[in-house]
Amino acid sequence: MTVDPKFLLRRMFDAAVARAMPEKCLPPFLPNPPKGRTIVVGAGKAAATMARAVEEHWTGELSGLVVTRYGHRAPTKRIEVVEAAHPVPDLAGREAAERILKMVQGLTRDDLVLCLISGGGSALLTLPAEGLTLQDKQAINRALLKSGANIAEMNCVRKHLSAIKGGRLAAACHPAKVVTLTISDVPGDDPAVIASGPTVPDRTTFADALAILGKYHITEPTAVLAHLRAARDETPKPNDPRLTGIQTHLVAAPQQSLEAAAGFARQAGVTPMILGDSLEGESREVAIVHAGIARQVLRHGQPLPAPCVLLSGGETTVTVRGKGRGGRNAEFLLALTVALDGERGVYAMAGDTDGVDGTEDNAGALVTPDTLTRAAAAGVDAKSCLADNDGYSFFAKLGDLVKTGPTLTNVNDFRAILVLPPD
Repeated sequence: MTVDPKFLLRRMFDAAVARAMPEKCLPPFLPNPPKGRTIVVGAGKAAATMARAVEEHWTGELSGLVVTRYGHRAPTKRIEVVEAAHPVPDLAGREAAERILKMVQGLTRDDLVLCLISGGGSALLTLPAEGLTLQDKQAINRALLKSGANIAEMNCVRKHLSAIKGGRLAAACHPAKVVTLTISDVPGDDPAVIASGPTVPDRTTFADALAILGKYHITEPTAVLAHLRAARDETPKPNDPRLTGIQTHLVAAPQQSLEAAAGFARQAGVTPMILGDSLEGESREVAIVHAGIARQVLRHGQPLPAPCVLLSGGETTVTVRGKGRGGRNAEFLLALTVALDGERGVYAMAGDTDGVDGTEDNAGALVTPDTLTRAAAAGVDAKSCLADNDGYSFFAKLGDLVKTGPTLTNVNDFRAILVLPPD
């Protein structure tokens, strides 16, 4: 292999992102125009580019509104795009959700609601259930984000605090035809979990949501716990007649993006192995496992010989204990750096395919065999930074952050560990 390792890692990431761009993956799933009106609604980090793709390939009448994260706007002509906060919701997101819910009222069987859903929609499409406030939703989101809860657990809670998620949006559209096009950012690609499934029947319950808060010792806000204990107005279930006949299509998923990255690796003469598209767990623990596999490659040529690249996707979690900066990808890479301890021939990149790792301005970062040596020369201690959840600062001081800006799509985290034969 003659390609620069860091260049190859970045190009694999770019290939993964390109595979999930809405203009490429969405058009084949568009339904035929209906007899009546077509209303487009949606939420997520890819919502604006999905709306633009619909406009460019739709022949009939069209109107609607989608909400995306600040900075993730794309130009549209007929579908309004609203920007709101993520991962903690704000007033703009609540107002957009209210407008969307009103927009789908009073439709007929001749009408079509085209719902565009992508990762991030849970925070962006926020409409508190009766008796709850936006402040309640903000507080519970912050608590969940720090707790180490996985995305399915977080979204179970969110569904049961919402007037629009967990199938409630689809119920409001009845009797119109509802077609949902979704880009998955969740392990397992369950449409009921993606953006908390606003148009998908919900199998979870108030009791499930309450148990999750108990598991992570979350006791505030009291209004949230009281709402869950009251268990009034359960989310629509699979046998709900209002959701009969709803169509849901997965237009892009993490596995497809990992396969695109693997294809690029093969062209460069590097054998890829996809470890999984839905890996979960604490970022630092997942990093230790990845480091162990890389060492097995170097020492025993298993599960495949070098040169090779180990690819994985999914969504890890971070239990926040320190006061540092950085998302789950920076945490993963910093833990990987510590675990590898300067192992020769091992390079790595991890990044969020939406271009934003947590709430920072980077998608991810890069690790090289000399990362620890350079850090020591710069007076930066990797273990101390890891203890403080400060991956962003660590890689920033080394100049190894990867900054792409918003990619306008989202198939969750991308991890690539490149293992080269030792010199």
